[in-house]
Order: sequence, then structure tokens, then C-alpha cells
Amino acid sequence: MMHMRTKAPEPTMAAAAAGVDNEWEVRPGGMLVQKRDPNEEQTRIPPPTIRVRVKYGSIYHEIRINSQATFGELKKMLTGPTGLHHEDQKIMYKDKERSSKTFLDVVGVKDRSKMVVLEDPISQEKRYIEMRKNAKMEKAAKSISEISLEVDRLAGQVSALESVISKGGKVAEKTMLNLIELLMNQLLKLDGIMAEGDVKLQRKMQVKRVQKYVEALDVLKIKNSMPEQPPVEQKHSNGHGSAASPSHPFPKSRRSVGHFPPIPVAPKQQPPPQPPRNSGEVVVTTQWETFDSMPTAAPPSSSSNTIHHPKFSWDLL
Repeated sequence: MMHMRTKAPEPTMAAAAAGVDNEWEVRPGGMLVQKRDPNEEQTRIPPPTIRVRVKYGSIYHEIRINSQATFGELKKMLTGPTGLHHEDQKIMYKDKERSSKTFLDVVGVKDRSKMVVLEDPISQEKRYIEMRKNAKMEKAAKSISEISLEVDRLAGQVSALESVISKGGKVAEKTMLNLIELLMNQLLKLDGIMAEGDVKLQRKMQVKRVQKYVEALDVLKIKNSMPEQPPVEQKHSNGHGSAASPSHPFPKSRRSVGHFPPIPVAPKQQPPPQPPRNSGEVVVTTQWETFDSMPTAAPPSSSSNTIHHPKFSWDLL
């Protein structure tokens, strides 16, 4: 009997475990759920379609709809017959307004149930305000886009003027003033655009762009009005300065000595005169002022009784 008692529970537990395995399954996310029959989707009966009678004004409209649908889906189906936007409708069922998220079967809507649809002026006004707001935002975004293209074109002209002036060229002042005026006109257009959110941020970015280009043109206008600087005298290609260079006021040429007074040089002590060899000769000694580039003294000629003073030919420049 003990052997029978120990084995009796095992089939029961196994059966229970097998029953549990047949009823539950683990989803990929780890959630334990009731096991589904693969043939259930094919054998499941779809929810029935019901007919509801909706009164708008003095006319009834019969609508076929899923019994498990929401009142919001019913409003969309009523847009065609009633001509009302689904956001402007207010459905009354059993003298109570129903939310668009409420399910029909939850509040007891059955086949041939009756309800009334009304126009909601508050919802209609909100929708109109939202539509006008969206239309303004679209118009503002389009205007900013057009202004951005125009600013791009003007920016190209600013770059061209900057290139010319940076290379030393000159630009007519009227051209720069006209370009500044065109940029200021774009700035006025941007100031007149009312925008919010992302469109407002785009407008602010374009305003900064225009201001940057106007400031750049102001700087270029100042550079363009500055007079040209005279060319600086350059040295010759051989590395030597010109003949009139201040660092070398006196040229190293013997022919130009006559332009300036001679530089006094201390005379050298002359040797004592030699006694004449014979009485017929006359010796004349003269002390000469010497130059660095000229001989100190001319030797006396022994072949002539008279001494001639040397003559110098001066080239006057």
C-alpha cells in the first residue's frame, strides 16, 4: 500500500503540470500569458455590425458600424452625410455627450440605437484658430525662405567687393551704398514677419546674417575711401642703393671731388732741402695739400731749370 501511495500522486502532478503547460506560455519579453490556440484566429467570430440612427437637424442618417468601435470613428463616418468636420461634432446618446474615445458597446449602444449629433461652436472656433495659426506659420516660413535666397545672392556681391578692395582696387561708393540699402530692405521684411517656434528661430538666424553683411560693407567702405599710399623707393636689384641715398651722401668717384671743398689733411714733414749740386740750378720746394686718392707731392724735375705747377682737369657734374 505504501508503494501504491507513493506512485499515485506522480501521475496527478504530471497531469497538472501538463495541464499548466497547455494553458500558459511565455512571451518573448518574459511575460507569462495564457496560451493561444493557433486555430483561434480563424475560428473567432468577428464582432457584429450594428445600425445606428443619427439625427442631425430634422434628418436621420443610418450608419452601419462595428459594435466595438468608438464614437470618434462614428463622427468620421458622419462627416460626409452631415457636412460637419469630425472635430466640430458633438454626439448625444441617452441625453449625455459622449467622448470621442468612448466605445459604443461599453455605454450600451446596440443595433438600431438612436442618437443626436450637434454642431459644437466652441470646437469649431478652436479649429478655425488653429487653422489660421498654421496658415500664418506656413506663410511666414515661405517668406523667410524667399528672403534667405535673396540674402544669399547679395552675400555673393559682398564677397566680390571684398575681393576687389583687398587687392588694392577701388569700387564706386554708389555701388556699396546700393548694396547696403538692399540688405536693409531685407532686414525690414524680416522684422515684419510674426512667427513662433521653429519659424521664429529661422527668422532670427536670417536677421543675424543680414546684420553681419551690413557691418562688413561698412568696414569695406572705410577702406575704399582711404587714399592710395605713394610707392616706397626700393633698392636696385644688385643690392646697392641709389647714388643719392642718404646713407652715402658722398659718391666714391674722383670726378665728383670738385663739388665739395677739399678735406684738410695734416701735411707730412718734408725732408730738409738738399744743397744744390751746381750753382746753375735753382731748386724750389713747395708743400702740397694731399688727398687720399692723390700723390702727396710731385718730384722736382732735374732736366729743366723751371718748375711747372701741375694742372688738374676737373670734371664738374
